[in-house]
Amino acid sequence: MRLLFAAFASVLMVLLAGCNDTKPQFKGSDITGTRLGKDLALTGTDGKPYTLETLKGKVSLVMFGFTQCPDVCPSALAELTQVMKLLGKEAKRVQVVLITVDPERDTQEVLRAYVSGFDPDFLGLTGTPEQIKKTAGSFKVYYAKTAGAQGNYSMDHSASFFLMDAQGESRVLLNNNIGAAAIAHDIQLLLR
Repeated sequence: MRLLFAAFASVLMVLLAGCNDTKPQFKGSDITGTRLGKDLALTGTDGKPYTLETLKGKVSLVMFGFTQCPDVCPSALAELTQVMKLLGKEAKRVQVVLITVDPERDTQEVLRAYVSGFDPDFLGLTGTPEQIKKTAGSFKVYYAKTAGAQGNYSMDHSASFFLMDAQGESRVLLNNNIGAAAIAHDIQLLLR
């Protein structure tokens, strides 16, 4: 009887060990398998074409915004600068990407000056209004032009961060106020 119980206990332990959840415990929302961003096709501030394929090899943190944004975008980019500092040497394996939602004003030169003011390794992407629309739609990102005084305008837009793994797959959706430590945590999980 003891031998039978010991055998049963051994089988039960093996089965329970097989149930161990080895899925990463992200601070953000796990979006693995959604294929968000699959239609990304824009031009970088370096003049090169970018797709998810060309971003492979590094974990990418993608956000949407624009250079004349009065608050959310500069705050987010400043926080991402802090994230890169928290990552230390691992930051070289991460690419921060700002995709403009204002291609009329955000030329390659304007976007390059803006993102490099936060970190020289940050990458800005722009394109035609049609390319921006297709890319934003691929990420399920909202943006719209809003009229201002004297013919000026601003842009409303989604303010989340998308983490893409080194294989170019969308993995984590992060709220823009989750904090630098939580963002660094999820990036480190993808760097393993």
